[in-house]
Amino acid sequence: MPVLRLASAIEAISLVILLVNLVTAHAKPVSAVMGPLHGAAYLVVIMITLLARAPIVPGVRLRALIPGIGGLLAVRRLERGDTRER
Repeated sequence: MPVLRLASAIEAISLVILLVNLVTAHAKPVSAVMGPLHGAAYLVVIMITLLARAPIVPGVRLRALIPGIGGLLAVRRLERGDTRER
C-alpha cells in the first residue's frame, strides 16, 4: 500500500515540524500550512485502513488511530503480515 506509506510519512514528518516550530520560533505561517497538512494526512491514513478491501491484519485499524505515529505502526504491521494479535 504505497499510498498508506506516503500518507503515514507525511503525517509523522508534519507532526515533527509542528512540534519543532512550537518549541522554537512558533511561526504562524508554518502552523497554518503544516497543521491542515498533518490533519489531512491523519484522516487519509485512517480512511485507507478502514476502507481497505484486502484482508487486513488484526490490529492495523486500531494502530492507524494513534495520532502522529499510527500510520507508521500500521504500515509496519502490514509489512510484517502475521495474523496473530499481540
